[in-house]
Amino acid sequence: MAIPEELKKNYYRTIAVKRIKNKEFVGSSPPSVFVSHYGYPKVEISPVSPTELIHNAGIYDTPEEWFGVPEEKILTMRHSLVHAVKKIQISEAKNPSYELTSLQEIAMSKNAVDVDVKLLKNPTPEIRFSDVLAPIGPKALLKKFQFEKNPKISKKVDYISSDTDLKSSNAMLELYDSGLNVSNIYKILSTGALGIKKNRKLVPTRWSITATDDTLSKNLVNEKIKFYSQIDEIQLFQSNYLDNRFFVILFPDAWQYEMLECWLAFDAVDKSKPPKIIQDFEGYGGRKNYASNITGAYYSARLGVAEYLEEQKKQAAVLVLREIGSDYKVPMGVWQIRENVRNAMQEKPMTFFDSKLLWKFLSQKLEVNIKYYKKLSKVVDSIVNQKKLSDWN
Repeated sequence: MAIPEELKKNYYRTIAVKRIKNKEFVGSSPPSVFVSHYGYPKVEISPVSPTELIHNAGIYDTPEEWFGVPEEKILTMRHSLVHAVKKIQISEAKNPSYELTSLQEIAMSKNAVDVDVKLLKNPTPEIRFSDVLAPIGPKALLKKFQFEKNPKISKKVDYISSDTDLKSSNAMLELYDSGLNVSNIYKILSTGALGIKKNRKLVPTRWSITATDDTLSKNLVNEKIKFYSQIDEIQLFQSNYLDNRFFVILFPDAWQYEMLECWLAFDAVDKSKPPKIIQDFEGYGGRKNYASNITGAYYSARLGVAEYLEEQKKQAAVLVLREIGSDYKVPMGVWQIRENVRNAMQEKPMTFFDSKLLWKFLSQKLEVNIKYYKKLSKVVDSIVNQKKLSDWN
């Protein structure tokens, strides 16, 4: 997504850098550690912190608390977070140095961590955007950091991290079942603090986010949802945040999942031409390859739906429609996909006993003509268009 110049001029201003004196600052890490994918397998890892002590620093890097927060406020928070980067090999996680162990402790901490950071030079006041990651603030090379106070790590997190015979996927599931936020899990995974010892490695944050969404949702589907009875009626859930409009449709059928999305600002300007809709799908058996069209957003939305079905102890075929409006000027990351869908599933659904009534209703709500979605959708084709043996009885 191209970033408008006027947004760059406004968003690149930050007072965070001005607070740094003599290339040093003391700040409250949310707690947060970031791992870049550039230069892989030698990557940049950084403690992330505002350049001052803040009592509620946790919200700066906890996207589970951001739904409904205005875009400007989120950008202001993200501007304030300085990335003090150091390059290391991903394999160092097998036998972490004292410095890497300290970074892992930040990621595992259950509270904000006050850190004293020394830089090689002051960072440039800029912010970077990604389709997967939340906006990334200024960065500079790290010279040294130390704790003002030791991180507080829960017994559960400490126990799972210390188990070097436990696979990383199983470790993630145990942490999730213990109530840990998704954002906490992918930060711990990023620092190489999970998994069998000989296999431990640093995982770039953008990859760890998708890995976490994928692992957690896949487990919910395969180990729980597929064993539940199907819902009795068509259900429609809706959410709209950051000009991302979601319509989540559950059909009474065996598990299937599909996501379709359209960027209205680029693809639906000329109403005389079919819009460009991208799609990814999985049948009852799941996916065997990466969702390369919608990418990370596919898995974030799937987790939001799977959490609802698990809570309801029900099974359904799922169709997610996402329309992105022109007010979504800069990418904010897949967290807003996950939280938008989670919000949709918390609302009382509209119910339909006839798919024709569903399409009639959606035709009044969607910007794109519903016929384009129906024509492309594999879920619609298999559930609505194809006859089943039960239909002939």
